[in-house]
Amino acid sequence: MSLGSWRTYERMSRDEGVAVMRAAREAGIDFLDDARYDDETGTAPIRTGWSEVVFGELFRASGWRREDVTIANKLWWEHWPDEDATKELDGSLGRLGFDHVDLIYAIAPPTTLPVATVVEQVAGLIASGRARAWATGMWSGPALTECLDVCDATGAPRPVGAQMSCSLAEHGQASDPTIRAALDRGPIGLVAAHVLAGGTLSGKYVDDPSRPGRAGQDENPVARRGKQIAASLVELGNAWGVEAAHLAIAYALGHPNLASVLFGATSPEQVYANVGAIDTFSKLDADQRAAIDALADLAPEQ
Repeated sequence: MSLGSWRTYERMSRDEGVAVMRAAREAGIDFLDDARYDDETGTAPIRTGWSEVVFGELFRASGWRREDVTIANKLWWEHWPDEDATKELDGSLGRLGFDHVDLIYAIAPPTTLPVATVVEQVAGLIASGRARAWATGMWSGPALTECLDVCDATGAPRPVGAQMSCSLAEHGQASDPTIRAALDRGPIGLVAAHVLAGGTLSGKYVDDPSRPGRAGQDENPVARRGKQIAASLVELGNAWGVEAAHLAIAYALGHPNLASVLFGATSPEQVYANVGAIDTFSKLDADQRAAIDALADLAPEQ
């Protein structure tokens, strides 16, 4: 399992952030996912990338040794071609306070940026030592296939991972046959993101829809579907004596191409609770796993 930082650490105190990171280390997590994004709090001293500054400070304060951790970051291609991959990553490294990342995600590029150019750009990052390996983020099946064709033709490093949504409420990419074929061919490991569909699949909104939390009042299609499926997860969890959130995570843990389940946490307790899903998953029998998987095909409410 891997710990993400999306919209998290800049919303809590430094002590709380360090506690989350230390809990992840104690739980055995050694894969951390960070990203640059624009300030949403209105309090950051810089418009974009404050998330990286905070992440770097918390990482050092938590006592991790850099060589013991896989750290990932993202290329957004926001200012291509004025800002190429090297310039974008150099900005991130400066804010993080690192000299390299272990994994750089190339988020699905704009239509003006050919797949072959993306491959060339990330290959340059790896050759320069700025990144050790690369992965894709939210790419389509045809784009992944084209990417592998380019790598085979040029000798460029293949992507080792592919991050995409993989939850009972949103699994279109992770279950797409063309994507599955590309993951098998790579081989490329799936980094399953949004596994709790914004927290809706945890079951915490089933009995109390007004409970505090961003997802509670969220009415986008994925959130609505997540809250619908959560009711069934809670029923299964009650019958089996396990947490509904563990059953939601189990869906991603069962993906045949899985490399890691990515989750965010705002407390040490949440870290330990999510990591506990691995033990729950290992104890589920084939019929129980099939019952969970069947919820992915539950007809959405009209």
